[in-house]
Amino acid sequence: MIYLASPYSHPDPVVVEQRFEAACRAAAALIRQGKTVFSPIAHSHPICRYGLPGDWQFWQRHDRKHLSTCDEVVVLKLEGWQESHGVQAEIALARSLGKPVSFVAVSGQAEENPGHAGVERGGIG
Repeated sequence: MIYLASPYSHPDPVVVEQRFEAACRAAAALIRQGKTVFSPIAHSHPICRYGLPGDWQFWQRHDRKHLSTCDEVVVLKLEGWQESHGVQAEIALARSLGKPVSFVAVSGQAEENPGHAGVERGGIG
């Protein structure tokens, strides 16, 4: 199973919604490729509408559990992914668990993770 990591929190609610939509598009593209995907953003965003916070501090317990059961992590390189505390924590956890981490640009161009030789993703889009 792929854990699809992507940034979410932002002071502008329009950016939050755009990030949700991008995560859903990327998850759908991976599913069309026959992959099994868990996207914490696609899962949690609708639930947050019922009074739950959308930040990493609140969701980290849930996300860590899901990440621990996945086979690999794919990071969606939306603007802000490098500054995202949640994404950086997800990458660190995956690496500590020995799970491959790969990065995919929104345009669909995959990049190999220099820390994990041989890990590549197909395009998303």
